[in-house]
Amino acid sequence: MPTSAESKKTQVIEALAGVREKILSAAAALPLEKQEQVFLGVWAVRDLLAHLAGWDYANLEAAQAVLAERLPAFYAHHGRDWSSYNAFLVEKYHRADLAEQLLLVRKSHQELISHLAAISASDFAKDTGVRFHGWRVTIEHLLQSEISDEEKHLAQIEAWAAAPLLPYPLPKKEHLLE
Repeated sequence: MPTSAESKKTQVIEALAGVREKILSAAAALPLEKQEQVFLGVWAVRDLLAHLAGWDYANLEAAQAVLAERLPAFYAHHGRDWSSYNAFLVEKYHRADLAEQLLLVRKSHQELISHLAAISASDFAKDTGVRFHGWRVTIEHLLQSEISDEEKHLAQIEAWAAAPLLPYPLPKKEHLLE
C-alpha cells in the first residue's frame, strides 16, 4: 500500500525528532569529565550540539528557500565535509555550559519542527526545480540528510560514552595553533 504524502511527512519529522531526543539524552548523561573532552576531531559534546543548533536554523532557512524555488544559502559554503561551514556554526551557536547548550538545541529544534509541521505535505516533498550539482533539493531530501547525519552523531556520542575516560584532555583546535 503506498504511503500518503502526509504519512511520509509525519514519518520524516518523527524520525528527526526521535534521533534528536536520543542525542540530547546521551549528551546530558555523559559524565562531567567527558562533557569537556574533545572526542570528535576538535569537538567536545557542546561543540557537536552547537553544530546541530546551527543546522536547525540552516534547515529552517533552507525549507523557506526551497518553497520559494531558491537554492538554500548554505550551499554557498559547500566544501569537504562541510568543515568550514560547520566551524562557523559551532562558533556562532556555542554556549558557555552544557545546560545552556542543551536549552539552545531544544529551542532551535522546536523552531524547526514547528516550521516543518506548518508546511503542507505536498510542498514537503515537492520538486520545485531547485538543484545543486544536479541533485534535486527538496525539503524532504534535506531532512533525510539531516536524519542520517544525526544518526551518525548519536553513534559517535554513544561510542564516546562507552569509551574509557582519557587520562588527559585532548587540546581544542585553537590551542593547537598557539
